[in-house]
Amino acid sequence: MKALINNNFQIDLSKPIDISIPLTNTEDNPIAWYIEKPVIEPVRFGEWVGKVSEGSSTNFNNIFFNPHGHGTHTECLGHITKAFYSINQCLKQFFFIAELITVTPEKVADDWIITKFQLATALNGRTPQAVVIRTLPNDISKTQQKYSHTNPPYLSEDAAIFIRESGIKHLLIDLPSVDREEDGGKLAAHKAFWNVKDVNLLNADARLDCTITEMIYVGNEVPDGNYFLNLQIASFENDASPSKPILYAL
Repeated sequence: MKALINNNFQIDLSKPIDISIPLTNTEDNPIAWYIEKPVIEPVRFGEWVGKVSEGSSTNFNNIFFNPHGHGTHTECLGHITKAFYSINQCLKQFFFIAELITVTPEKVADDWIITKFQLATALNGRTPQAVVIRTLPNDISKTQQKYSHTNPPYLSEDAAIFIRESGIKHLLIDLPSVDREEDGGKLAAHKAFWNVKDVNLLNADARLDCTITEMIYVGNEVPDGNYFLNLQIASFENDASPSKPILYAL
């Protein structure tokens, strides 16, 4: 099945490129922010167990997880503000033209940083609605990575400002955060991208309709370039939701 997009692009809906990482209750699940792996287990009422293999008519599981630390998730500016903002209320459109770029973070002292120059070079004047950043080295181990206490690469503040000033509304990245793991609570890249000047009293020009998606994985077989993005979230009234971004070749 094929669909025409704005009479300019054609996508094949039978060939999705899933760039999300599934959530599991195994040791293979990626983890960030010093938490334990997710828990998926059947409900128990006395001797009754919600599991068909143990005699129930249905599988009936509880799931305990953290969207920020357990896999692919999409967040709104409510992640960093005193006032409550929900990803379910902020994200109202779900289809975007996206540009996939690949960068190798640069070593600066003890950190690996994605710079404004790298992004400007990779985008080369293009201003898509969404940018998908794949970092090198890139292998399947990213889907199982234990990030806590590893100081992963992150975006410089200037890089986040560049994305904002380019008019890009949706940022997707294969790292656990756009900011340094331990930065003293500065969250410079988050604030720069959302244009949040005061977390206690939100400025009128903050970018309420813009999102950051972290902990994606884009395989090496997917070439850089222009894609159609379907950014899917669950309907959580929370600052972030587990998400399933899907790319389609144009």
